[in-house]
Amino acid sequence: MSEATLDRPMPRRFLGRLTAGVPQPMLIGGAILTVFLVLAIGAPLISPYDPVYQDIAARLAPPSLAHPFGTDNFGRDILARVIWSARVDLQIAVLGVIFPFIIGTATGTIAGYFGGLTDTLFMRVVDVVLAFPFLVLMLAIIAILGPGLASFYIAMGLVGWVSYARLIRAQILVLRQSDFAMAAKSLGFSHWRIMFRHLLPNAMVGSIVFSMSDAVLVLLNGAAISYLGLGVQPPTAEWGIMVADGQAFISIAWWISTFPGLAIVVLAFGFSLLADGLGEKLGVRP
Repeated sequence: MSEATLDRPMPRRFLGRLTAGVPQPMLIGGAILTVFLVLAIGAPLISPYDPVYQDIAARLAPPSLAHPFGTDNFGRDILARVIWSARVDLQIAVLGVIFPFIIGTATGTIAGYFGGLTDTLFMRVVDVVLAFPFLVLMLAIIAILGPGLASFYIAMGLVGWVSYARLIRAQILVLRQSDFAMAAKSLGFSHWRIMFRHLLPNAMVGSIVFSMSDAVLVLLNGAAISYLGLGVQPPTAEWGIMVADGQAFISIAWWISTFPGLAIVVLAFGFSLLADGLGEKLGVRP
């Protein structure tokens, strides 16, 4: 160990070892997501006010020491609502990715492995889904099922799986011709074992990186759906709803829409940086 290394304080040496070889975008993105995760988990302790408490006497109050982000038209504290919204929007970003990831991974693996008629049918279904604009198809599904987060997750699962399925299918088509896949077949392993224990773990890297980028799209779609009144329902605090609530007061109370809008941008930026860093680390283009 060099003398310069010994001169560094122990916490800095530990931090240096922990972050060695980690791309900077991944560190910054991870730090941003960690901050929002802390806000979401610690909301009851961190939030200065109840997010649904109404103080009519303080309605439309500008940012101040008492209300750092100001208040809305019902006198609700914007900072408290932004903090509590982190729980809902992180849930949207995570669950809105998990469901399409699972459906698309399973479908793409089966189609790519068996090929033939199975793959042809898979591609025709993909063509049908891709024939409709993403957001329009989502809105149609949510309109049929009714507003709410459950409908949003179902719509994301029915529409968003296509991208993951195409990625996995392309990888499986290549890997099924590899030496280790041929060896597994010659040993008499079942199709399910070959697909999900041998091929899939080697094919998932690209999809995992893509899921970080996809979380940005899911977050923005969730905010847009709530903005249109089809997602999270009032009085639950959610950034898209807050932006919609402040639209009518943008000229006299800019803070109602500005701070939740900034929260959406920063969280999306964090996911994007994490995707870039993870892709750089794994040698995959997100």
